[in-house]
Amino acid sequence: MKVLKFGGSSLASAATIKEAASLIQNQKENKNIIVLSAFEGMTNALVEIAECLYKKNSAGAEEIIDCLDIKFSKLISELFTTGEYKCLAEESLKKHFSIIRSFTKDLFTMFEEKAILAQGELFTSSILVLLLKEQQVKVVLIPALDFMRTDKNSEPDPFYIKERLHKQLDKHPDVDVYITQGYICRNAFGEIDNLERGGSDFSASLIGAAVDAEEIQIWTDSAEMQNNDPHCVEHTFPIRHLHFEEAAELAYFGAGILHPSRILPADLNMIPVRLLNILHPDSPGTLISNRPEKGKIKAVAAKDGITAIKIKSGRMLLAYGFLRKVFEIFENYRTAIDMVVTSEVGVSVTIDQTTHLTEILNDLKKYGTVSVDQNMTIICVVGDLDWDNLGFESKAVQALKDLRVRMISYGGSNNNISFLIQTEDRQRALQALSNNLF
Repeated sequence: MKVLKFGGSSLASAATIKEAASLIQNQKENKNIIVLSAFEGMTNALVEIAECLYKKNSAGAEEIIDCLDIKFSKLISELFTTGEYKCLAEESLKKHFSIIRSFTKDLFTMFEEKAILAQGELFTSSILVLLLKEQQVKVVLIPALDFMRTDKNSEPDPFYIKERLHKQLDKHPDVDVYITQGYICRNAFGEIDNLERGGSDFSASLIGAAVDAEEIQIWTDSAEMQNNDPHCVEHTFPIRHLHFEEAAELAYFGAGILHPSRILPADLNMIPVRLLNILHPDSPGTLISNRPEKGKIKAVAAKDGITAIKIKSGRMLLAYGFLRKVFEIFENYRTAIDMVVTSEVGVSVTIDQTTHLTEILNDLKKYGTVSVDQNMTIICVVGDLDWDNLGFESKAVQALKDLRVRMISYGGSNNNISFLIQTEDRQRALQALSNNLF
């Protein structure tokens, strides 16, 4: 069994929705589970409706609802070819939009916002089920609200999910395709809730873990993941395979990829995740798995908007507790640190959140002389960089020999070596690394 997740961008028009239906049909012999996001733009519109209702602007909410109603009425007319299923789809549209309109009549609450947002996935899944039924596919809808739940800490409850999901699947042994919703869930109190942005990927990963899936496929309309930034580097090429840890490093440093926390259940259960493009369905995409490729450098990525802070202090020499005091300052202001390098008399760190920069600098001055460099960029080289992989460090450093490098970080991970440079040198650095490493 595979789990196929279709994001909103892959459900953006009648053409891409029909392509998604075709892809589902082509794999139906595996009894796959299909996880759906809301149609593209629907969640954003529902957020706007909720914001209008918070402001007691019922007229504004009604106007957005009317526009959505017209948009999806047109979509239904483009999707369905038979009168029977077109009528059923229009009834579904009326049902879900009646629910949304009902919130404009009474006092609006936070709980009701989650219920409004859920209508995007609920409506989308109802339409896909009807479309597949029209095409003679044996399909059934298994509502996510019947099995997807978070606990009192707002974390997914994997034991509950697995037990309830299998009960749903066992009710329908003769179907080829199971359709469910991503993103939405119930909380520990039974209220409608959600897994926040990116939650459909999370749903797919949790479902894949619950059924011990052969593979999880994430379908979008995004271009294939490249080994470098194709907007400013020549001769980039698609990445066909990444280890989960390599994917996590690239995601952290700005590459367009799944957030590592969203695919953690797949990682922990050793289920491969494949990123695919619905506009190029024959492409193999990018496979993320626990299989390493020894000694191979995979990609280069860049993270802009970095600020470097150096704290220099003679008191640091042989002084235990110094680093703890420095890091506690950043913790007090809820500011994450990206890179850290130390010497006998100082420590340099980088941050990308400068909301409390003034306060942080004032507190750091208690412990030594502080200097700041802004408009910096972290360049990271990602791959299997174990210390048995001889010579890769020299290749990376040699590539940047004509550039000013402020910091180098290596050893915290076997999958990443990072360089801090001025942002004005970003393009030159990426191209130089690409030329030297690939």
